[in-house]
Amino acid sequence: MSGHDDHEDLKPSSTPGYKPTAAKSLDEYAKLDAEDESLARWKASLGISAGGSAAGSGPKVTVLTLELLSKTLPAGKSIVFQLNNPASYEATKKNPVIIKEGIEYNVRITFRVNHSVVSGVRFIQVVKRAGIKVDKLEQMLGSYGPSPEGQHYTKDFESEESPSGMIARSGTYDVKSRVVDDDGEVFADFEWHFKLAKEW
Repeated sequence: MSGHDDHEDLKPSSTPGYKPTAAKSLDEYAKLDAEDESLARWKASLGISAGGSAAGSGPKVTVLTLELLSKTLPAGKSIVFQLNNPASYEATKKNPVIIKEGIEYNVRITFRVNHSVVSGVRFIQVVKRAGIKVDKLEQMLGSYGPSPEGQHYTKDFESEESPSGMIARSGTYDVKSRVVDDDGEVFADFEWHFKLAKEW
């Protein structure tokens, strides 16, 4: 399939009639409804305070890890993609991950908001086998400001079940994942591959 098809597959769904508001600086957000005490506390928890942070440079969001969680994983085994480590990420692209068929699992993503407020951040993932789309996941992550302590955010997705059967176990699945916001700004684009097997 063409790159154009991939672009369309990874496009976020839209809500009819919804229009994102114009982006504002942290200082502008801090001054909005400044007299509302509960809102001021909530904004402070997101690191939003008047004069607190200038517009930064570099990416607004850094995706740190993507992790596959399952109670069926053998003790001591983990499946974590270190997306901010180029060498680790390159190895992920070359070596398909082995996933046990018919198990319940969920995905966890960790990311850091570096500066600015980001709204409507979502994770989109398209799975193909032999060039044919077999699954698409779109998960809303939410809206965030920079953590006051510079800590990362973690989001666990709902549980899913991996396919099973002889046909499901044949071939390699190609996955393209994207983290994007309401404005269509892409914060991360990455690919990985997996195979289904009878055991981990």
